Amino acid sequence: MAIPPISRVQDDPGLPEAVDVAVIGGGVAGVAAAYFLAKAGRSVAILEKGAIAAEQSSRNWGWCRVQNRDEREIPLMQRSLEIWAGLAEETGGDYGFRRDGLVYVTRSEAEMARWQAWVDMARGYQAHSRMLSAAEARAATPGNDGAWIGGVASPRDGMAEPFKAVPALAEAARKLGVTVHQRCAVRGLDTTAGRVTGVVTERGRIRAEAVLLAGGAWSGMFLRRHGVDLPQTSVRSTVFLTQPAPEVTKGGIYTPDITISRRGNGGYIVAANNRGRIEVTPGGLRHARKFWPTLVSRWNSVSFGVGSSFFRGPDALAGKWSFDGPAPYEAEDMRVLDPAPSRNVEEPGLEQLAKSWPALAGTKAAATWGGWIDSTPDAVPVIAPIDALPGLFLSTGFSGHGFGIGPGAGRLAADLILGAVPVVDPAPFRLERLVDGSPIRKPGMI
Repeated sequence: MAIPPISRVQDDPGLPEAVDVAVIGGGVAGVAAAYFLAKAGRSVAILEKGAIAAEQSSRNWGWCRVQNRDEREIPLMQRSLEIWAGLAEETGGDYGFRRDGLVYVTRSEAEMARWQAWVDMARGYQAHSRMLSAAEARAATPGNDGAWIGGVASPRDGMAEPFKAVPALAEAARKLGVTVHQRCAVRGLDTTAGRVTGVVTERGRIRAEAVLLAGGAWSGMFLRRHGVDLPQTSVRSTVFLTQPAPEVTKGGIYTPDITISRRGNGGYIVAANNRGRIEVTPGGLRHARKFWPTLVSRWNSVSFGVGSSFFRGPDALAGKWSFDGPAPYEAEDMRVLDPAPSRNVEEPGLEQLAKSWPALAGTKAAATWGGWIDSTPDAVPVIAPIDALPGLFLSTGFSGHGFGIGPGAGRLAADLILGAVPVVDPAPFRLERLVDGSPIRKPGMI
């Protein structure tokens, strides 16, 4: 069962000869940046090799949360929640955003200690999370007899609908004059005297004063073509969506056994028995030393293997392809990354769902899918100008938690391109932190 249908976005006929900003990538990071650039009066073209939101922006849990974020991301996520809350009224689109809260519960004293430390730290940012006693944790998970010793709740966090939120924002951007070009891969950058002056697409050239690369898992390969090193690799994950089922929560619940997210159609996105799979690839091997500290800290949540991604895909070895011919990601099976879901997720997940909430016994899966998560060594994105190529800006490496933070990331990228006062301090998102030889900071809570 494949991923549910994603809302379609209208294509614009023909390519513009020139724009102020060309955006490479039609996920949440690129689309949100295009929206804010257009609000500032800039002409923008979104160039997407496949379809808007067809990769990770539609394959995630839909969570929009401050809770348990790395400290470096908290200010940007707070801005994102403000944006999410106002988008429907501002644009007239349907994003499915709602602040129904998120709850985390546990049986582990060590986990409680980590959450308490996070809550204590986050008070400095006026975050809204609070610790739960054992009784409060049980009350927050009605119908579940998990013998919780406590938990943490973030009542102002929420979620949006992955299958329609980014397409809705793309349509809002089109109303502001942004042009959208799907199945239009960018083969490379046009440069003049060492400065980026446009892009070369499979349909022709577009002049641009600035280019934003928001290519998700493909960003590393694209940058290597231009001599820029980006420490990024991909993790494969699997989730599934159930058919409509009784309501046991309006929001999302994390437990040690299973994570569920109530969707607008009455079903649940479920993550259970799901260890992210890291496949050995040339790209991953190149940056293994940088990823090692994070990998050690996440050892129990990942598995390893070798597959076709060693030879084909974002982390495969790719040389300097010609702009006159297809780039590796123009292959028909690469236009949209659609990895096969792990076979050991759906059936055990449904069994655990019934065990955790007897009221959900008999619930069936409606769709199961896999996705490639673009990850950095410290699990914090890069949102920054690329000094080696003036005129090029980057927004990538969201490490599995980019959907919720996407609107804020788009605003920050737009501010950097415009030369405006950044919505938050951009220093934590510099590329240099990953490549200048200094110790890479381990990720905080993610």
